[in-house]
Amino acid sequence: MAAPTPHLAVRGSDGTLLLRGPPSCQESSAFQKDERQGRYIAFSSDGSLFGWCNGSHVIKVSTGDLVKSFDLPKTTALEFSPLNRVLATWQQYTKTQDNPQGEANLQLWDLQTGACIKAFYQKKVTGWCPSWADDESVTVRNVNNELHFFENNDFETIANKLHLQKVSEFALSPGSQPSKVAVYVPGSKGAPSFVRLYQYPNFGGPTSALANKSFFKADKVAMLWNKKATAVLVTASTEVDKTGASYYGEQTLHYVATNGESAVVQLPKNGPIYDVSWNPNSSEFCVVYGFMPAKATVFNHKCESVFDFGTGPRNAAFYSPQGHILVLAGFGNLRGQMEVWDVKKYKQVSKPQAEDTTHFSWCPDGEHIVTSTCSPRLRVSNGYKIWHYTGTVLYKHETPSNKELWEVLWQPFPTGAFPEKPVKYQASPSELGSTEAKPAQAYRPPALRNKPQTASSKLHEEEPPQNMKPGAAGEKQMSKAALKNQKKREAKKAAKQLKNIYIYCTCMPNVMHLACVNGIFMFIWQKLKAIDELKEQQAAGKVMQKNQVIKQCSSA
Repeated sequence: MAAPTPHLAVRGSDGTLLLRGPPSCQESSAFQKDERQGRYIAFSSDGSLFGWCNGSHVIKVSTGDLVKSFDLPKTTALEFSPLNRVLATWQQYTKTQDNPQGEANLQLWDLQTGACIKAFYQKKVTGWCPSWADDESVTVRNVNNELHFFENNDFETIANKLHLQKVSEFALSPGSQPSKVAVYVPGSKGAPSFVRLYQYPNFGGPTSALANKSFFKADKVAMLWNKKATAVLVTASTEVDKTGASYYGEQTLHYVATNGESAVVQLPKNGPIYDVSWNPNSSEFCVVYGFMPAKATVFNHKCESVFDFGTGPRNAAFYSPQGHILVLAGFGNLRGQMEVWDVKKYKQVSKPQAEDTTHFSWCPDGEHIVTSTCSPRLRVSNGYKIWHYTGTVLYKHETPSNKELWEVLWQPFPTGAFPEKPVKYQASPSELGSTEAKPAQAYRPPALRNKPQTASSKLHEEEPPQNMKPGAAGEKQMSKAALKNQKKREAKKAAKQLKNIYIYCTCMPNVMHLACVNGIFMFIWQKLKAIDELKEQQAAGKVMQKNQVIKQCSSA
């Protein structure tokens, strides 16, 4: 059976359309383009339904048949429940002199009958949509810093409440039952902020929480569950960095697991945390962090570094839906360089460049990506490109100068619809070719251009990629007995060095007296030991810093 072809929804000032994905990249014949300006587009979680805000219409993607149409001209956002039973719509909250309380602006609709199930007041657009469990057995809303839980889409009765002091953020776990929820309570009056994990519906008692993590320096947080709902990554950030080191405040990353374990993820480079992304296998996550040029590191569930990608112009990380490819990219105020990596071999596949990119997303097939330049982030050079991950541009659309592109969105598919394929390293053929980033040459003043080049100092020390797994550099894993013997040899070597220093000092009474008085005897031995360790690291292939090289030369 042939694999399905994902669609790409495109919304702009000239209307809304559906584009068939690669290899055809043609406008879908099942969907007639709506030339009116739409406010919002959304696919259902399985990709079978497509809705857009222009009076709120819902169609079947495969046939284009109209499922339901709602007369809601003011609707600015809509979302589907996981099983496509409920459609949630939101419009701006307004009140008039005749109706000072205003109308309920969050409405839940039955997609089979078209009837309104329930209407709520939701003044803020942030977090407007209720969160459903994957089987729709539980629905959660944050109402006045309190979590309200509904069961089986019965919104007339609140099944449970989570009473905590000023719950400002929550995240419902994905996957099967039992559902779990992560809640964040900001600190006040010198008390720390904290994140707690609960399993529904066990909310009572002091020991009901699955895990608890408290921390300071948090004005807001972003919580990210892994796919198996076994752990949450919490990015805590402050608006102002009191040390003055960063204009963008200060960030810390915390790991909280449902088994009660928690830890602070230790990042070896200072600076902001740009992006955090879970691998779909739920056992690893990638963090992009540090002052530019930023570092990117993959950590395991023990918060141990697995692979360090070195430094580079990047601020985002994107795993493919199958988890076999990782893209590190530098968008926004960076030049759009993308690094495509094979996750299993940690080998770079390609290094294309997409300048002025404001949006990036993976196609569900795990082979194609889309990059776009959208308004209002950038009002010039709007358009989008469909790529193969090997760096080849398969399709390119440039929006006319008098038009604007607002959004592009891939059609999602259920997990397993596209099995993982072997990673290719050879670029796919295309008429548009590839856009590999060419290495930029350093500027040379006119007086030096006709002279031979000399070693120039760099503004930043570049760090190459490095595999952090034990035994990755070629050495074999040693047994306990071998480790024990190695420690004995190291101790014997250290004793020999100590003996040589002692003999040297005894031959010179003045030096011996000085060493005994000032404690230099042990100091010299420690220095020699540190130099030997540096030599071993250099022999293993580790790049040495300048001060480390000087230290080794001093022992010669």
